[in-house]
Amino acid sequence: MTSTPEGLDQALQDLDLVRKIAQRVGTPFYLYSAAEIRRRIGEIKKLAGAPGLQARYGMKACSAPRILQEMKAHGIWIDAVSGNEVLRALKAGFAAGSEPPVILFTADVFRDNALPAIIEHRIFPNIGTPQMITDLAQAGYRGPIGVRINPGFGHGHVKECDTGGPSSKHGIWFEEMDEIRRLARRHGFPITLLHAHIGTGPEIAEFQTNIRRLVEFFLELIPDYPEAAAVNLGGGIPHPYRPGAPRLDLEECARVLHRSQASLSERAGRPIRLEIEPGRYFAASGAALITRVCGLKSTRTNAKGPGQTFVLVDAGFCDLVRPAMYGSYHHMEVLGKGGGPEEPLVVAGPLCESGDVFTRDAADLILPRPLPRPAAGDLIAIRDAGAYGEAMHSNYNSIGRAPQVWLDGGRTRLISRRETLDDLARSECDEEI
Repeated sequence: MTSTPEGLDQALQDLDLVRKIAQRVGTPFYLYSAAEIRRRIGEIKKLAGAPGLQARYGMKACSAPRILQEMKAHGIWIDAVSGNEVLRALKAGFAAGSEPPVILFTADVFRDNALPAIIEHRIFPNIGTPQMITDLAQAGYRGPIGVRINPGFGHGHVKECDTGGPSSKHGIWFEEMDEIRRLARRHGFPITLLHAHIGTGPEIAEFQTNIRRLVEFFLELIPDYPEAAAVNLGGGIPHPYRPGAPRLDLEECARVLHRSQASLSERAGRPIRLEIEPGRYFAASGAALITRVCGLKSTRTNAKGPGQTFVLVDAGFCDLVRPAMYGSYHHMEVLGKGGGPEEPLVVAGPLCESGDVFTRDAADLILPRPLPRPAAGDLIAIRDAGAYGEAMHSNYNSIGRAPQVWLDGGRTRLISRRETLDDLARSECDEEI
C-alpha cells in the first residue's frame, strides 16, 4: 500500500487510509509509525549518546523485527530477558560476545533455551539470583558476568511493577553481595557489570531523584569491584500516556547522567561505562491499536451501581492487557469524529471476562471516558500501545494474535499477519513420553 502519511498522528487523521488497512488485514490491528520510533530513538541518543554512556533497548517492550532493526541502525544495544529474545536480537543482526556486550541477558532464572543460547553465542549474563552462578558453572560457561542488585529501594509506576525494595522479586539483596563476590570468584567469573533497576515511580519527577539515589548507591559499592567496567541504571524513563501530562526534562536528565558517569569513573579510578535501558520510552508512542465498534448497549442505575453505556469493540485484553492488568490509561480516539459532542462511555472488548474493559482506573474500577458516541462499524484508535501491547498478546479464548502494520516513508507494510487456528494448534500433539 502506498501514498500514505508519514507519522501516526497524520495517519489516524486519514480515515480512508485506516479503513483501507482494516479492509486488507481486518480488525483489530497494530499500526506502527517508523517516524515516531526514530524520533524517540533520537531523543535517547541525545540523552545517552556521549562517550562513556550507552543506551540499551529493553526489548521485552516490543520485539517486532522492524523495531529491533531500527535500534541496531542507530547504535542502541539490547537488554534481553529470555533465550528467544537473545535469538531474536541475533537474527536482527546484533553482535554476539561479551566484548563489548551488545546483547545483555538479564533475568532471575534460566528458563527454556536461555542457558544454551548464552553458552553457544557467548552472551553476557546478568544474574539476579545466586543460584544462577552455579547454573552457569555447571553448564560450562566461562567468562564475565553482571549482577543485578536490589538496592533496598525503588518502585515502578504502579504497584504491579515493583522493581526495588523488600517486596520486589528482582535482583540480589544488597546485603548479600559479599557472598555473591565469593561465589563468583570460586567459579572464576569476573563481575564486570553492576546493575539495578528501581523504576520510574508514580510521579514523573521521581525518575531523576531515583537516578541520583541509585548513583550514590553505586558510588559506595564500586570500590569493591575492581573488575567492573560498567554500571547499568536500568530503564524506567516515564512516558506521558495522558494528553497534556508533563514530560521528563531530557536535557536535565542528560546532565545528571553525564555527571554520574564522571563521578563513577573518578570513584573507580578508571573509565566506567554508564548504561540505561529504556523499553517503554522507545516504543510506547510508536503504535496504536485499531479496533472496530461492534455495537452499543446500556444498563440502568440500580442499588448495585450507576448505569453505563458500553461501546463493544473487537479488541480485548488478549490484544492489549495493560488496562485490565493494572488499570493503565490509554488515550482513545473515535476516528473521523473528533470535535463532536462527547458523553461518558465504557469501551469494552469481546472476551468472556467482566474485566475485559479498556476504560478502567488504577483501582481496576470502570471509569467511563468522555468520547463522541460511535456507531457500529466505526474505528477507534487506542493510542500509546507500542510498549507491552503486542508483546503481551495472548491467545485467550483461542483468538489469534492481531496483525501488525508498519508505516514508513509514505508506505505501509504488513509485518505480521493475523494468527489462524492452524497457527494456534501447530504445537499441539498427542505423543507418549
